[in-house]
Amino acid sequence: MKRIRVIILGKVHGVSFRASAKEKADSLGISGWIKNNQDGTVEAIFEGEEKKIEEILSWCRKGPVHAKVKNVKVSEESYKGEFKDFKVK
Repeated sequence: MKRIRVIILGKVHGVSFRASAKEKADSLGISGWIKNNQDGTVEAIFEGEEKKIEEILSWCRKGPVHAKVKNVKVSEESYKGEFKDFKVK
């Protein structure tokens, strides 16, 4: 099992990034959360099977159709298993 924290930079507010990420996370069985930051970035924590985490990370690099992702900063954290589902904050 794996846990990552991601910061997504680019045109990621007002393009349904969080809602789309939740749909993707739910379909993959990933838990955690996602939120908009005041600096215009989106931040998320994803926990799940390593293969599924790689899949959602790949999705984050593109985002939904109207997003323009410029960069994704990824940091691996210790897996905690603290989330029951995936939430939009």
